[in-house]
Amino acid sequence: MKLVRYGTAGEEKPGLVDWQGCIRDLSGHVADITGAMLAPASLARLAALPVESLPVVRGTPRLGPCVNHVSKIVCVGLNYSDHAAETNAQVPSEPILFQKATTAITGPDDTILLPRGSTHTDWEVELGVVIGRRAQYVPKDRAMAFVAGFCIVNDVSERHYQTQRCGQWTKGKSCDTFCPMGPWLVTPDEIPDPQALMLRLDVNGRRRQTGNTGTMVFGVAHLVSYISEFMTLLPGDLIATGTPPGVGMGQKPPTFLQPGDVIELSIDGLGRARQTVRAWTDAAP
Repeated sequence: MKLVRYGTAGEEKPGLVDWQGCIRDLSGHVADITGAMLAPASLARLAALPVESLPVVRGTPRLGPCVNHVSKIVCVGLNYSDHAAETNAQVPSEPILFQKATTAITGPDDTILLPRGSTHTDWEVELGVVIGRRAQYVPKDRAMAFVAGFCIVNDVSERHYQTQRCGQWTKGKSCDTFCPMGPWLVTPDEIPDPQALMLRLDVNGRRRQTGNTGTMVFGVAHLVSYISEFMTLLPGDLIATGTPPGVGMGQKPPTFLQPGDVIELSIDGLGRARQTVRAWTDAAP
């Protein structure tokens, strides 16, 4: 299934994308797409619905974040060896973890706002993993049973805040609008191998990132198991699994986002997202 949330920000309704790409309204069956309805039994109940009986959503509504009420975002740094190389960093011997504020979450096509005075805001296309069951000390060979689905994430990053403003990476990762996610939450039955997906990101029509999840240093199952050693993962939690090479700080010379720039992202089987960059003003967001 491809689950989606559509409508005005803060008033999104739950939906399902059918085989023709049309949104079908699910609000008669679930109140929202949240962790509470991502358990295997709940997803199985939705999968059993006759799709043709669900109301068709007309027009092209705004798409919201594909999951609501995310309790935490756990990000993985330097998880592609070629990305580590472009940033002059060593490939880690264990996953590097940091967290991103949930207030950064926006819809897949919503505007990215540059923080006041920002000069080093960067892009990062990533495979997002959404948890469907409470996960604590999960063995690696059982880890995929705790995954509700996958989505596209843009782990937007202010590099000066991240590396020059003292402390951990969180302050460079957590600005408002710095976590577009979606367009859909795609259940694992449609993604037979999450370690065989192509990722792409363009800025103003120019390809900047191309990668494959097969080159991750630590794969999805490893990450779910590893993270669950250090914290309990709750249904709806998001893991951003790292980015391939081609980020702005790795360009020669380094290139960062400017007002008016357009970012387009895609991952095999997970759809496409498109964000326009705007400068922060007192009236934003």
